[in-house]
Amino acid sequence: MKSFASRRLGRRQFLRAAGAVAGSAWLAGCAPTQPSSPPAKPAAAPTTAPAASAPPQPAASGGGPPLKIGLVLPFSGVYAVLGESIVNGMQLYFDSVNNTAGGRRIELIKEDEGTPDEALRKTRKLVEQDQIDLYSGLVSTASAYAVRDYVHENKVIFICSNAGGNDLTRARKSPYIFRTSFFNAQPSIPMGEYLVRRGLRRVFICAADYAAGRESMAGFRDGFLAAGGEVVGEAWPPFPNNDYAPFLTQIAQARPDASYSFFAGSDAVNFVKQFAEFGLNRDIKLTGSGFMIEEDTLPAQGSAALGAITGLHWALTLDTPENRQFVQAYRQRYNRDPDVYAVQGYDTARVIVEAVNKTQGDTTNKDRLIEAIASVKFTSPRGPFEFDPDSHEAVQNIYAREVREVQGKLTNVVVETFPMVKA
Repeated sequence: MKSFASRRLGRRQFLRAAGAVAGSAWLAGCAPTQPSSPPAKPAAAPTTAPAASAPPQPAASGGGPPLKIGLVLPFSGVYAVLGESIVNGMQLYFDSVNNTAGGRRIELIKEDEGTPDEALRKTRKLVEQDQIDLYSGLVSTASAYAVRDYVHENKVIFICSNAGGNDLTRARKSPYIFRTSFFNAQPSIPMGEYLVRRGLRRVFICAADYAAGRESMAGFRDGFLAAGGEVVGEAWPPFPNNDYAPFLTQIAQARPDASYSFFAGSDAVNFVKQFAEFGLNRDIKLTGSGFMIEEDTLPAQGSAALGAITGLHWALTLDTPENRQFVQAYRQRYNRDPDVYAVQGYDTARVIVEAVNKTQGDTTNKDRLIEAIASVKFTSPRGPFEFDPDSHEAVQNIYAREVREVQGKLTNVVVETFPMVKA
């Protein structure tokens, strides 16, 4: 695989393009309003598989208090599949280290995320009533913004495992907030230059009209224009949407080399299928943020997604020892393939364990614990992982993935790696 140019896009360069969209953050980071399928129930697992690349973990001393981790995620409603995957990944890692960290037994206290107001109320309950040591979760950007001031003012260490709103680690960053997932623009930052190198110089932008769509496109546009690309048109379908005909007509009339899009869940399924039904995929390359074509949407999209190129921080077929071990362990434990949300949960758990091990189980000294978290770095199923020291954002590889048929199954195949992308 080839590598992204060694330079990293500067923070100021990205913020110049993304700043105009910060006010639309009251919608979920990249979660659909309606799922592509009903939330699945967890699969029964008779055995616990060894997790990938887990470091040695000391046995619990038995004498200390439990390490209480408050977890606010959607366990009901339209986002429940995402919450389930994150918890599955976390539990897979915790089980691999005997459910202990720093000599303390790990105890998960779970609350259903619900609305942003409910997420804040449940966060207060975890902190003030349950007296948690660490706080994690949140799928919705709106929920993350709702709890931000509370965790900052009360010095609650929050490790966000999904919500992608850019401001959480920028305009509203806090020393107490870390993110192990992504920021909305991150998967798209290197894709503009990549498309130009592929000869796709004239691009039509079409994305869902909410925060994740706007922020994702801002990241793409900045790199694309800097590389000499031309944006030949834009369309912002309302969110959610079932009928993309008017917007597909605009794409066809512009006659671009490619379209670049952000959609998720059922919107992604509808857009990709209708793109093919209109015959656009014969002459126009379908490209976009990886959430448009991921493990949760690809089965429903089927052959309509064949040949599409997207950028994301993980792929099921990523050919590394760590990812192969993780995928095998997850399949053995849960009897299905993992998705990117499971990887995020898995890595969140590892960050917690490694940091608490560094403090020998002490979570009362917040400054020391923050320093321990910030210093964590390892090789994840997604590739090398570390935190940006200024923003506490995940710094990680982004992969260009092309949908191909492999052994009779459609899947995302990594075609290029962009190392350690940050804003």
